[in-house]
Amino acid sequence: MDSQATTILKEKFGYDDFRPGQAKAIDRVLNGENTLVLMPTGGGKSLCYQVPALLLPGVTVVVSPLIALMKDQVDALNENGIAATFINSTITYQEMAHRLDMAAAGEVKLLYLAPERLDNPEFVQQLGELNISLLAIDEAHCISQWGHDFRPSYLNLQTIAGQLPSHPAVIALTATATSRVADDICARLAIPDAGVVSTGFARSNLSFQVVRDQDKDTYLLEYLKLNPDHSGIIYCSTRKEVERLANLLAKHHYTVAHYHGGMSDAERAANQEDFLFDRKPIMVATNAFGMGIDKSNVRFVIHAQAPGDLESYYQEAGRAGRDGLDSDAILLFAPKDLQIQRFFIDQSDGDDDYRQKQYSKLETMRQYGNTGECLQQFILRYFGEASQPCGRCSNCRDTREYVDVTESAQKVLSCVVRMRSRFGKGVVASVLAGANNERIRQSHLADLPTYGLLSSWRQKDITGFIDFLTAAGYLQPAAGQYPTLHVTATGAAVLRGEASVRRKQAAKARQSLPVDDGLFQQLRELRTNLAEKQGLPPYMIFSDQTLRDLASSKPTDRVAMLAVKGIGQNKLDKYGDEFLAVLNAAG
Repeated sequence: MDSQATTILKEKFGYDDFRPGQAKAIDRVLNGENTLVLMPTGGGKSLCYQVPALLLPGVTVVVSPLIALMKDQVDALNENGIAATFINSTITYQEMAHRLDMAAAGEVKLLYLAPERLDNPEFVQQLGELNISLLAIDEAHCISQWGHDFRPSYLNLQTIAGQLPSHPAVIALTATATSRVADDICARLAIPDAGVVSTGFARSNLSFQVVRDQDKDTYLLEYLKLNPDHSGIIYCSTRKEVERLANLLAKHHYTVAHYHGGMSDAERAANQEDFLFDRKPIMVATNAFGMGIDKSNVRFVIHAQAPGDLESYYQEAGRAGRDGLDSDAILLFAPKDLQIQRFFIDQSDGDDDYRQKQYSKLETMRQYGNTGECLQQFILRYFGEASQPCGRCSNCRDTREYVDVTESAQKVLSCVVRMRSRFGKGVVASVLAGANNERIRQSHLADLPTYGLLSSWRQKDITGFIDFLTAAGYLQPAAGQYPTLHVTATGAAVLRGEASVRRKQAAKARQSLPVDDGLFQQLRELRTNLAEKQGLPPYMIFSDQTLRDLASSKPTDRVAMLAVKGIGQNKLDKYGDEFLAVLNAAG
């Protein structure tokens, strides 16, 4: 590792050591080699191009998909004393020309661009006049048609590096990529197998939780009551549900912002700023919110409705705990929510192949919502990564006793067999419930010996039980838009009485996030005041992790303060004396 890189890491970013994978990626970039970086959210991907940018001649161009992400990262770099700027649709043509001139004159080291800019041949020609040493592609999964967030504008990136006269090295970065997506990225950007730097996708500080079979509003209000004074995001699938939940929380006196595509640009911008500045610590939003939001002190992400695929879920959940502190990622799961996602697929412009792929991803999401195994392990396996149980998710830490449900399982499995595996779970549930609808009558399903075997159950509970049996591997749905159910070999063993089935009951909200002491609160108040004066989000001053380290180590002078993770020389000079005053006053 270049000793200058370590010096920059300390002086500019306040860290003594590189995290796993960072040094290898930086070495490759400094050697001019194309590289793909696969790291979880909060794993330090940005440093893999920001540190080289300060060592390489000329300018580093960063392609970033969202305007909010660009502004946040540029503000954070400038706060660390690093010259950076951006070009996107929020600035005038004259300002764009000025910023290009700044880059040409060496007055900025990092230039952030939206991918759509590269659709313009004139702009690409102007870019070619710069001495570009490195092309960094953030959210690189957007380049793959197999990814969950494919963007056609990213496809130009396949050829742009070769078109630039300086022939810069390419570094692609993402936190969510299956092995298929990673292979696609490498093929499109000429990245060799040896150029893949992967630290795995595990987030050791996140507690993944799935909550089933409960009233969501009651759970949510209880969770917020038990875990006060923390910032978090609550995701919904529809604008209507965003509005409803935001109103519900406001009525219960929570300070809440909301965000969805039906709001005006001004409303969205104002609400996003309120959230980033901690004026409104809870954000209720659709998935239109969040990509590239670097707010590090998000302590919880709650999905009030399930998203359409596991990649989206993991990316959105990963916005909790970017600072490395313990945080919650909670899915309030209800099978009916998947019908919303099915509707979105049905209404999409994609062809049949696309829809079948999305239906398959939705089925994986259903299995995640019903699995009894380690949740982190389930997610990592989806991304092609073997792992041990995490020991901290709701399934690993579940102390509820198992209930033997073998007899009920046999009734369901027998019904599927009697129906000759020709029907989906909705019809199976109707038969078991003893329903008298047109489908039952037309197909003479009331004549089956399994008709009405679970008539004492609510039909939605039968459907949930079928989902559980599917996630546990006793039933297997066929691929496609209308998946029929089949009994697996494991399910057949249960039918023969050779194996039993056990299931746990519903969970309750609990106090899971830390309660911070008085000194931390004083430091946080100072941070808020400094941030408001400078027009910056508080986390850009210092992260919660840095504040907690200050509160526990209580440095008494500037030298000792410089040893705290996250405090570099630039920030020490700007803020050190004021924070030391609070620390010394506290004794």
